[in-house]
Amino acid sequence: MARVCQLTGKRANNGFAVSHSHRRTKRLQHANLQDKKIWWAEANSFVKLRLCTKALKTLDRKGLSAMAKEAGIDLKQYKC
Repeated sequence: MARVCQLTGKRANNGFAVSHSHRRTKRLQHANLQDKKIWWAEANSFVKLRLCTKALKTLDRKGLSAMAKEAGIDLKQYKC
């Protein structure tokens, strides 16, 4: 499974690991992804999604249906 947030599309960022001697080596900064079961009130069931923590905070504010509509995903595929 790809390390991508299913609602926001957030993925890894390229960066450098900088040592004490300031030698730089390439590394990836991965998104903080969590596997969550979220209650979907419209379908009266749970939905299992892989979300970043920022999406979880936004989910409390906007709601699941609104965020899924913005992302263009069909929540019926993710029903538990």
